[in-house]
Amino acid sequence: MTDTHGPARPCRLSAGHTAVDGIRLVTLRGEIDHETKDVLTEVLLSCDGATPPRTVVDLSGVTFMDSSGINVFIAAHQQVSDAGGWVRIAGAQQSVLRVLQLVGVDTLISCHATTEQALTA
Repeated sequence: MTDTHGPARPCRLSAGHTAVDGIRLVTLRGEIDHETKDVLTEVLLSCDGATPPRTVVDLSGVTFMDSSGINVFIAAHQQVSDAGGWVRIAGAQQSVLRVLQLVGVDTLISCHATTEQALTA
């Protein structure tokens, strides 16, 4: 059998999370695309309905995002909105922020320049 995908690539997206005053703070580093969307999905969406109602996602370490990420953010927004919560985006680099603005996600999910602003908005 021949491997047509080349050598295994390390995950290009890392995610960590903590809590700040009852708000879940998710910090992402790397690229969000079709190959890494499962990492984002796992950290933002819950299959058992236990998604924290208030989440800030720090995108300052994300250098690229395509429509795969947009779809996950919209699904997360819908899931927490149904529970009376919210998702906020913080620190998106200009290229990532531009994608959010082009598709109108910034009108659905509030985007803030810093994590501190997103936590206190």
